Amino acid sequence: MPKARESGRGEIFHRLIDGSRLGPYEIQSPIGAGGMGEVYRARDTNLNRDVAIKVLPAAFAQDAERVARFRREAQVLASLNHSNIAAIFGLEESNGVVALALELVEGEELSERLKRGALPIDEAVAIGKQIAEGLEAAHEKGVVHRDLKPANLKLTKDGTVKILDFGLAKAYGGEPEAAGMDGLSQSPTMSRQMTEAGLILGTAAYMAPEQARGGMVDKRADIWAFGVVLFEMLTGKRLFTGETASDILAAVLKTEPEWDAVPASTPSTLRNLLHRCLTKEPRQRLQAIGEARIALEQPLGTPNTVRFRVSSRMWAIPWFLALVLALVSLALWAPWRPAPQPAPTLRLSAELGAAASLAPTLYGPAAILSPDGRLLVFVASEGADEPPFLHLRRMEQLDAAPLAGTEGARDPFFSPDGEWIAFFADGKLKKVSVSGGAVVAICDAENPRGGTWAEDGTIFFAPSSRSGGLLRVSSAGGTPQTLTIPDQASQEVSHRWPQALPGGKTVLYTAGVPATFEDASLVVHALVGDTRKVLHRGGYYGRYLASGHLVFIHEGTLFAAPFDLGRLELTGQPVPVLADVTTNPASGGAQFAFSSDGTVAYLRGEDLGFSVLIQWMDREGKLRPLRGAPGIYRNIGFSPDGRKLALDFFEGKNRDVWVYEWERDTLSRLTSDPGEDRQPAWTPDGRRIAFSSARSDRATGNLYWQRADGTGEAERLTESKNEQFPRSWHPSEKLLAFDESNPQTSADILILPFTGDEVSGWKPGKPTAFLSSPFSEFEAAFSPDGRWLAYSSNESGRVEVYVRPFPGPGGKWQVSTGGGEWATWSRSRRELFYRAEDGRILVAGYTAEGDSLRFEKPRAWSPGLVPTGGIGNRTYDLHPDGERVAVVKVSGDGAEVRRDKVVLIQNFFDELRRIAPVGKR
Repeated sequence: MPKARESGRGEIFHRLIDGSRLGPYEIQSPIGAGGMGEVYRARDTNLNRDVAIKVLPAAFAQDAERVARFRREAQVLASLNHSNIAAIFGLEESNGVVALALELVEGEELSERLKRGALPIDEAVAIGKQIAEGLEAAHEKGVVHRDLKPANLKLTKDGTVKILDFGLAKAYGGEPEAAGMDGLSQSPTMSRQMTEAGLILGTAAYMAPEQARGGMVDKRADIWAFGVVLFEMLTGKRLFTGETASDILAAVLKTEPEWDAVPASTPSTLRNLLHRCLTKEPRQRLQAIGEARIALEQPLGTPNTVRFRVSSRMWAIPWFLALVLALVSLALWAPWRPAPQPAPTLRLSAELGAAASLAPTLYGPAAILSPDGRLLVFVASEGADEPPFLHLRRMEQLDAAPLAGTEGARDPFFSPDGEWIAFFADGKLKKVSVSGGAVVAICDAENPRGGTWAEDGTIFFAPSSRSGGLLRVSSAGGTPQTLTIPDQASQEVSHRWPQALPGGKTVLYTAGVPATFEDASLVVHALVGDTRKVLHRGGYYGRYLASGHLVFIHEGTLFAAPFDLGRLELTGQPVPVLADVTTNPASGGAQFAFSSDGTVAYLRGEDLGFSVLIQWMDREGKLRPLRGAPGIYRNIGFSPDGRKLALDFFEGKNRDVWVYEWERDTLSRLTSDPGEDRQPAWTPDGRRIAFSSARSDRATGNLYWQRADGTGEAERLTESKNEQFPRSWHPSEKLLAFDESNPQTSADILILPFTGDEVSGWKPGKPTAFLSSPFSEFEAAFSPDGRWLAYSSNESGRVEVYVRPFPGPGGKWQVSTGGGEWATWSRSRRELFYRAEDGRILVAGYTAEGDSLRFEKPRAWSPGLVPTGGIGNRTYDLHPDGERVAVVKVSGDGAEVRRDKVVLIQNFFDELRRIAPVGKR
């Protein structure tokens, strides 16, 4: 086994004796010393192939934390599979030795080739293109090299370039070694003992400025190093030099490249690429290595070989240039030349696949386009009872593939570079690479209403209708911070469907008002100064387009108006540009998306996911009609005798409370105020219905009640600046449990007491808090005997169902274990029902033992699924007989509406500019 020796470079390394073994690898001969250890040729006796074994320093192997970090990094790197990246085969640990099994790459290091001078331009371009391809593949997986340099690039005999030691600098983080004269540019990966945030990793001559400062490092550091390598291939000389590593770092930070060293014959395309890669400010640098690859794939143009010599005739040059400019202008203006015609607008129908059907309950777009228009991502399920997944289809391909780990996805949106897809699922904001791989959770995000990914990596999103405003969080993860708060003076109740505008200084969003989003406003919020500006009133789901337009939805039609991005104002009147777009005026969502190249993807039709039937569901999951006529029904609740249903019904522009007598098939309006009336709750005697109402003079909903037979006027029960929803009456009829949205404590459960009786008249008292905490507590439900209160809470990180004694004190019992909402007590037996996260109705039996309850393990009551209605919207209720439930299901003979096509329009920007010309007022 290994023997230890003193390395000539001053570190203790393990040297293996020829013929010894390390796991399945038989050591054959040493190859040389790498930046992180010694390298040996070995034979993989299991797979009968030659490999390279890199043995790491003894100090490395003795640091358990560093080895663990290295192991995690090696696991990520093992996922890379590209012809220009040397593969990692395994990580071996034995008797204090830590070694990597790597692909054995035969060939010359680029550093050795550069000792013979500059490379011909075509050879440098060919090598640079392969380096860019390898980096691009790794960056798509979220992997950054951090130590790209000629010594880590191998040139094989067949012309293939292999990138070595990919990403290992991040895992290593060892002490710097003493550098000799050649150690300034070929030095191993180095570090300084600083704070963890300021740790320097890399090789001095190839470090990006932010890397040299010890700052945060991302893929743009690789782009800088790529530029340095390309510069050295073209010039045959080092870009940054110095006597010590400190001198080199100072040069990286302070000096500009010696641009005159670039050969005069270098095409302008290559010169421009070098300038973009070697910009010291990361935000101004080339943002994606794929752009470098594209540049190197294009014809490089004419070399810059023309040089002027100052002479007595130099005065003639301006006149000559003026003459050339005049001739060019004449040629462009020439009236005999036909005016260029815009590309024709093409309308296509993209089929999603035989099995895929768009998820029908989404609020935001079910199909989106990548910024460059090359990818179509959509949310679809492959069966009525199957969860939705993100599916990705490349435009040049016919088939789409689901992205693993994205079940339950909704409201997706792309990162600005098109490399990641963010989406919401399981009460969280998540992201996944377009190449697949692990799904990464970013933060909690319950019942969202859209998100957007800004150029600086910030994500802005609307977490739920409860909190009202927008939040912001880093795409790398963290705790969301408040960005906006609805303006109550303008009767705003929520901000949603944000879009980060180009430049990274402003966010566009829809500011909703009571009743309907047809009356919403489109608002821009300045990130610097925290100011806002209303752009337009009377529309929703606003989007800025690269054509210079602002588009939005009004009454199912897409409108467009010329928009000045600099002044943040419309420069023309909105005009209709696309009819028959699927929309949702109840949530402010719409089914369209644009790419920056002028392609639009949209769904044709009416409201998606809210035109429903009310149906019976039994224990076997069988459905039969309860209310045959489809409509936008929500928040259904049986009367105490089970003969009627109270519900929300959205008709036209108003949402009102209605009463449905299902035996007579009679639907009667209870409220008719111009404001929004919703969330009905029957009193125990069935004589009255409490509801939340944003009356025409109010911005937020408070509690009202009215006689269930429609006689008399609605009476106000509470007055608050916070939104309130009635939930459950105590069997005494003198207590009403309700939810209240509170900016400080999120959602709370309060109790409203009553005095009096039916003869003398009921009088509401002052509400008191039953549950108020930093978490959200909502959807309260009294037990039939009034001793217990069931409710939902997110205190565990996901919404679950809990029960507490009423009025307390006492403990609490968590009933659900995999997510739950809308707890409902059976009036016929000791059972508590709730809707599980997967859409099934679960039931848990219980036994009262003094002042406590003992719950049985929840079981599925029915195999049928109940759709989610979003936060605060009930989609089922248990009949008083305890044997059946009423559910709202998407219309279509009880089955989900099948949507397997997306309409695509190409070159739509030309159409927009024709209909709504862009120009200044």
